[in-house]
Amino acid sequence: KEFGAQQIPFVAMPELKLAYKAQPLKQTYRPDFFCYGKIIVELKTVRDLAPEHEAQLLNYLKAANVKVGLLVNFGAYPRAIVKRFVL
Repeated sequence: KEFGAQQIPFVAMPELKLAYKAQPLKQTYRPDFFCYGKIIVELKTVRDLAPEHEAQLLNYLKAANVKVGLLVNFGAYPRAIVKRFVL
């Protein structure tokens, strides 16, 4: 809702196809949002971000051939934490 209110162009849950040595794989990745056609946004609601959350976002960036990603944790107290990743 907030992306629409702020007029941020986005695609929710886009399918990222994977390949190994130029051979397509059955598994796909689905990040939470793809904004402006060049930023992946992954949302979490956990007390603390773990290394696997960061690894997940980095995998999405590599699969989509995108350089910028945001990992947003709404479960942190007292306010949300946003971590920016740049490849």
